[in-house]
Formats: sequence, structure tokens, C-alpha cells
Amino acid sequence: MLIPGHRSYPSSPAVPQDILDRLRGVAVAVVSDNMNRLHGTRVLKPFGAVGLVGTAVTVKTRAGDNMTIHQAYEVLRPGDVLVVDGGGDMEQALVGEIMMARAKAMGVAGFVIDGAIRDVAAFKDSDFPCFARGVTHRGPYKSGPGEINVPVSIDGMVVMPGDVVLGDNDGVVAFPPSIAEELLALVHRQEEREANALAAIREGRFDNSYIGLHGISKEATNERR
Repeated sequence: MLIPGHRSYPSSPAVPQDILDRLRGVAVAVVSDNMNRLHGTRVLKPFGAVGLVGTAVTVKTRAGDNMTIHQAYEVLRPGDVLVVDGGGDMEQALVGEIMMARAKAMGVAGFVIDGAIRDVAAFKDSDFPCFARGVTHRGPYKSGPGEINVPVSIDGMVVMPGDVVLGDNDGVVAFPPSIAEELLALVHRQEEREANALAAIREGRFDNSYIGLHGISKEATNERR
């Protein structure tokens, strides 16, 4: 029997590489817009590199304790994103330079930590993406409990094992790979609309077509004032 608090499951299948490649460089804000602006992190900040994309391997751990995070390294694969639900606790750091260096050497795509990190200078000097709630010099305990590859809540965002994880300067979003194709089509349409709006501004012309107001006449607008 798998007792809650000590559960560990195999990793979900990796997100297909062609989907990850097509998502690379896509703006988190545009993805969020096309997920009805309801999903994604709110206060997690980037430390180090941005441009995170990969497959979620999730960890749920007791606040201030990273024993289960160390155990998760046994299932991490190249291209995975280590997503840690630390309950948003800021008392103890859950990861630091050594854990980052090991993950980078393994080909892990990055960290998303709902909690604190330390050795922040090492993260900033690296090309390894890491998103976290904040920084503290105080290190973690290693007594557990914790769970691996279970649903987690990251800064209010539910992340499932095997989800696509995407991060940039604006934050992090996650979604199931089953919706990636549909989402990418919506994203590309919005990217085109926004590119046209920016081109119009540069050319000294502007209208509201990109926000769906192109069908409202000037007269009708005046009547509403």
C-alpha cells in the first residue's frame, strides 16, 4: 500500500521533443492568455537563465526539507523539469548550487521551486533556469516525508506529472501535452495579431482590431460615452 506522505510513482512519459522545440521561445504571457488567464504562477521569480521548457517531474515535500528532492534525482531524465511543492515556505532553502550543478550535469531542463533557494549568485552566473519564491541562506533538513510524481500545487497552479512546463521572465505555466497542438495554434494566431498591432504603431496608425473592437463604429463608440 502506498501511504500518503511516502508515495513515489514512476515518471510520466516525456513530452515529445518536437512539441518542446516548437514551444521554445513562446511567451508565457501569450500562453496564459490562451488558457483564459486562469493558470500559471503569480509570484515565483526567475533566478539564473530563462527560457525554461520541459517535462514535469513533481515533488511534494515537507516545508524546509529536501530529502525527497534528493530521492527524485533517481528518476530525473534529460529534459525534465524538477517541480517542487515546498508549500511556499521561506524559512529554509530547498536547493542550492550543488543540487543545481548535479541537475545541470544530468541534462535536467530546470527547477520550479515553490519555496526558497540559496547560493543565488551561482544560479545567476549559470545558464540553468530556476524559478523560486525567494532566497534564504538557511539550509534544509533531510528527514522527510515527501512524495514523488504526484499532483502538486505551485504558487496556486496545479501541476501534474508529465505536464509541459514553460517559463520565462514573466513566470511559469504548465499544461498537459494533450492540449499542446491546439494551444500552439491559438498562440500563433495571437502572436500574429500582436505583431500586426506593433507594426501599425510603428507606422503611425492604430486601431483596436487586435482586441476585438474592430466591429464597433466610431459613431457607436461616441453614443456610449
